[in-house]
Amino acid sequence: MSSNWIKSAVFYEIYPNSFMDSNGDGYGDFKGITAKLDYIKSLGCNAIWLNPHYDSPFMDGGYDVRDYFKVSDRFGTEEDFDEMLATAHAKGIKIILDLVPGHTSEQNADFLKSAEPVKNEMYDRFIWTDGIWRNYDGVNGLGGRHDRDGKYIINYFATQPALNYGYNRIDYPEWQMPYTSEAAKATREWLKSVMRFWLDRGADGFRVDMADSLVKNDGERNEKPATTELWRDIRAMLDKEYPDCVLVSEWSDPQAARAGFHVDFMLEFASNPYNLLVRGDKERKRRAYFDPAGGDAKAFADGFIDWYKQVNEAGGNIGLITCNHDTPRLAPVYDNEQLKLIYATVFTLPGVPFIYYGDEIGMKYIPDIPSVECGFSRTGSRTPMQWSMEKNAGFSSAEHTFLPTFADKQTNVASQQKDKRSLLNFMKEFLAFRRSRKEFISDDFEILYANGSEPLVYKRGGLVVAVNPLKTKQNAPVALPPKVKALFSVGKDAKAQKTCIAVPPLSFTVFGEK
Repeated sequence: MSSNWIKSAVFYEIYPNSFMDSNGDGYGDFKGITAKLDYIKSLGCNAIWLNPHYDSPFMDGGYDVRDYFKVSDRFGTEEDFDEMLATAHAKGIKIILDLVPGHTSEQNADFLKSAEPVKNEMYDRFIWTDGIWRNYDGVNGLGGRHDRDGKYIINYFATQPALNYGYNRIDYPEWQMPYTSEAAKATREWLKSVMRFWLDRGADGFRVDMADSLVKNDGERNEKPATTELWRDIRAMLDKEYPDCVLVSEWSDPQAARAGFHVDFMLEFASNPYNLLVRGDKERKRRAYFDPAGGDAKAFADGFIDWYKQVNEAGGNIGLITCNHDTPRLAPVYDNEQLKLIYATVFTLPGVPFIYYGDEIGMKYIPDIPSVECGFSRTGSRTPMQWSMEKNAGFSSAEHTFLPTFADKQTNVASQQKDKRSLLNFMKEFLAFRRSRKEFISDDFEILYANGSEPLVYKRGGLVVAVNPLKTKQNAPVALPPKVKALFSVGKDAKAQKTCIAVPPLSFTVFGEK
């Protein structure tokens, strides 16, 4: 077996709190996921990315792990987890787990041991300064919460102490250890033990949270030499011991592929190609290509080609998302007809698709929800899945759910399953078409035309894709071979003319030979 399965994977991301509640406690759980595996498969997905499932106090939505070798009882029992894995595998669905390697919960037993005032076996597992009264410029540390004479370094929140993978550049040799130190190596070996535990349990790989942040003072995102060295070491272990395992990184730079990751997400950072396609760049006042007011196809195309070439040369893949648990959903910024164009475009570019739960029905980002479990602005993308018009949108029988549910006659699975023109049925039809054409999992990609808000035209093997995001008909100066026909379209078919492609308003067309 090998990790080549990633090429034909279509992922469905599940935030377990929000997907399906099987026992009426207001939280989603493993049994709820198991009950909906047929739905996920019917959509056209053959893989799942499961957000953190570990034992946690949930001070950051589960990204604060108390015990890396135990499931959260919020989601069910160990047996429930194993049943979910086994059932998914029986249905041909792989599951990758969220790996949180950079920090633990403040309640983690290893951290509490390291916080004791006397040296012990965990003393250097986390990063501590050398004295409670000393302050250091640029150091994000907290003191006075434990008896150890020092401040512990945090990655994000006060409840997330940073694990010690060492430093590349040493600014304060009194307490900063090089990444080649025995303590840093021991942390790396501990991380490998976590990975082995879940792979032996049946997991198919990991999505790695903030993968570029482990070794401190390690340069810019597109460099990270020491962190790259760390991940290449882990990749070598996986290739030898678990060759079917895949690594997906939250790095958002081609450097991730050079570090050994099979897939890296193209996220919503300013001016990257994903933003220039669907979100825009407010800092530089640049509109997204799909903005109804018109964006710049060339800015997207130039960035995407450069990124893709680097990733492809390193043997990796781009992770293409509809959204995720940290980003605002694309609805209601775009309506369902626009979403069809966006999804079809994003998922015919070269890369591995990731669909965030509910995006297939156009679930909306809900602003101004009070933060729960430190979700803050992210909370509006984590509301419970809208299955039907029943109580709590079919998510739970509880009197109160952990986040509010929203009833919407059009935006739920039950109603869209009955509507042939729904976003849900479009997604099923589109993913079936994508699966039927090997060109979409090939490395063959070429931009044929990209200019301002005019139609974007690109080539995948023998297929040509033309998309027009505007409400006006436009021509793209691309001549197609005489035998090609429209094989799949959103809106009206584009038409091949002698010297151009006539692209209808709000349309997407794939041309090719049948």
